[in-house]
Amino acid sequence: MHENNPDLPAPAADIATEPSDGGDALTATVRGLLPSLTPAAARIASLIVEDPAQVARSTISELSVLAGTSESSIVRTARALGFAGYPELRLALAASAARQAPRSTITSGITPDDSAAEVIAKLVHTESRAVLETATQLDAEQLTGAVKAVCGGGQLHLAGVGASGLVAQDLQQKLARIGRACHAHGDSQSALTSAVLLGEGDVFLAVSHSGESRDVLEPLRRAAAKGATTVVITNHPMSRAAKLADFVLVSAGRETTFRPGAMASRISQLVVVDCLFVCVAQRTFERSSKALRITYEALESDRIS
Repeated sequence: MHENNPDLPAPAADIATEPSDGGDALTATVRGLLPSLTPAAARIASLIVEDPAQVARSTISELSVLAGTSESSIVRTARALGFAGYPELRLALAASAARQAPRSTITSGITPDDSAAEVIAKLVHTESRAVLETATQLDAEQLTGAVKAVCGGGQLHLAGVGASGLVAQDLQQKLARIGRACHAHGDSQSALTSAVLLGEGDVFLAVSHSGESRDVLEPLRRAAAKGATTVVITNHPMSRAAKLADFVLVSAGRETTFRPGAMASRISQLVVVDCLFVCVAQRTFERSSKALRITYEALESDRIS
């Protein structure tokens, strides 16, 4: 945590500033940190996410007026994001703005008056960005650690409620196809009763967009207390669920007024699931290849000619 403001998160490490063919790591990182920021820092961060180009053009005095906060808060926020100060943040934002698509034609917000064509364009745009931004947020070392844990011989339990529960079920179905036994829980009681029976060598993986859902927090806490390895797929790396986990796999989907539990957030979680599944299949290649062949043949024989 920053020494001058204990309410800010620890400085973000290694924020990418290289081109990423679409989604931008800096704005995606700031968006993920928003729920954990103080009100003053959140106003600054919201301006960064909404229009990085405007912030890049603004002096610290101008941004202070726009955000309705002090210049010292701007400096602290810049440092919390991993920069030496506001000038360095401005340079990174200028590069970020240059990489982003023009904002004048498509925005992610859907209004009641949008035509079907506009809805299609906005949804596809938003979901494409979610995939690209997830690629910038998903840490390879964290993924590798989660893969090693999943490939272990212990029990594997997955938990998620609502839209996140669908993602947990998707992972369960994929792993079942390669012979990795696991259980997906879509309610808190089922997850909790399984979590308290875990131990060292077992794995508890929770899916939560916010990372603050009580339905997964308590089972996750209990599993960790029992010595199980814990993994979280979340959009918010500073959430309580993320802080409880041994490995955090960050997605980058956005939820909006018309789409709580939105397809974009689910697609970004499914991207993480696919990466996890493929890496598990790679690590257990012979067994997985044999299982995939057997299950494919079984499904083929079951089809009506």
